[in-house]
Amino acid sequence: MRLHDLKPRPGARHRRKRLGQGESSGHGKTSGRGGKGQTARSGSSIRIGFEGGQMPLIRRMPKRGFNNARHTTRYIPVSVESLNRFENGARVDEAALRAVGLANGRGAGIKILGAGELKRKLNISVHAFSASARAKIESAGGVCEIAGAGKGKPAKA
Repeated sequence: MRLHDLKPRPGARHRRKRLGQGESSGHGKTSGRGGKGQTARSGSSIRIGFEGGQMPLIRRMPKRGFNNARHTTRYIPVSVESLNRFENGARVDEAALRAVGLANGRGAGIKILGAGELKRKLNISVHAFSASARAKIESAGGVCEIAGAGKGKPAKA
């Protein structure tokens, strides 16, 4: 078999619809566009949701609810269990977590979550802790410190 012997499978290719070739072709006169009107004209396209001037469904429905998602603080989550890779007594901060690949991407900071068990005594300085994470870290003898706490805004002169 050579390249010139290859042929498409039967039914895989359709013949081109030749429009305006007389009434007996089946695609003459209006060329499959129906009668007159906006959609029979060239360049006609109606935006999605347009109902011919009638008040669209999306505008007839009442507005409901409230979304405050833009104003939430999005932290990078890190589980307590993943902190077991650090040495006993180590100081863990954002730079250390990023160095070992536990905190990737962008966020307002890092939040330690309480999934799993902590077997090391660590001094952890991040932006937020869940209540269960704080309890597990302190019960293991570690210290929870909020990063950037106490700095505040500088006083205006």
